[in-house]
Amino acid sequence: MLKTATFRQLKALDMVSKLGSISRAAEELHLTQPAISLQIRLLEEAAGAPLVQRVGRGVQLTAAGDLLARYALEILDLWNEGVDEVAALRGELGGTLRIGAITTAEYLIPPLLVQFTEQRPHVKVTFKVGNRDDIIRMLATHEIDLAVMGSPPRELRTVATAFAKHPMAFVASPSHPLMQHRRLSLKDLESANLLVRERGAGTRATVESLFKNDGRTLHIGSELSSNEAIKQMVEAGLGIAFLSLHACALEFQAGLLALLPLSGNPVEKDWYVMHTSDKRLPQVAALFRDFLVERGASAASARRPSELTEAKRGRRASAPADPNQTRGRARTLHGER
Repeated sequence: MLKTATFRQLKALDMVSKLGSISRAAEELHLTQPAISLQIRLLEEAAGAPLVQRVGRGVQLTAAGDLLARYALEILDLWNEGVDEVAALRGELGGTLRIGAITTAEYLIPPLLVQFTEQRPHVKVTFKVGNRDDIIRMLATHEIDLAVMGSPPRELRTVATAFAKHPMAFVASPSHPLMQHRRLSLKDLESANLLVRERGAGTRATVESLFKNDGRTLHIGSELSSNEAIKQMVEAGLGIAFLSLHACALEFQAGLLALLPLSGNPVEKDWYVMHTSDKRLPQVAALFRDFLVERGASAASARRPSELTEAKRGRRASAPADPNQTRGRARTLHGER
């Protein structure tokens, strides 16, 4: 009988439903694959019906499994809310803050999480990072309660609030030939070796829109899934890139990257924090959302190169006297992130 189902079994079904894989569910819950399989089998015996079926290398929920997974999610969410409410009665803000952010925001959000939790020692944090499509999926399946990205998703009903400015720009090594020009246009960049993020990334969508709106053809030199890989290639002079300035603060300070002398560069967008409109926001998530709205703008401003980038606009910056020494410094800074 289903009345004998346990929270462990419900958690296993919920995670298999979200990830479509026994092995990935086991990894997420820090259990072994046999342990997850056992919990699913026990739940199937209680339900009197198969809940999952093999599809290729993964698994797929049956009709009964899909039905129970929806209820399992509601039960687990309600239990977590109950735990938070009990903690609040004791005068403690507890629970787990489950937040996700697009890859570029990983340079912005962690310091804010540190500030938030310093005064709230009973709060635990689960921080997921992925491309835009990943974060939207996590938000839709309630793997996270809050999401940070550059614009609200059209395919999902959310409550979104802008909390900080997000500057993005065309950047290059100070020694790149294009840095010798006094002024550039997008036409000048059509033949450049442009390095961009993969489809689904916010900066990729923005640069595609810039070229389209200007009636220009976007010629992509290389497509990479890592901001760090793009920066290293640009520093080495292998091309130019369109990146978030939040992701380049240390490289600008070290003199390894500079803004291309392009009109309208950088482009300024907004950062948004959002949650789904069909789910009650846990207390800890609501407090962190308010914290972002209050503190996010100043944190984002601190991560943005300002006078340094403006000084380098429109001229070729001088190369470091000892490139190896400077690059070593940059790698040390990378390691301290």
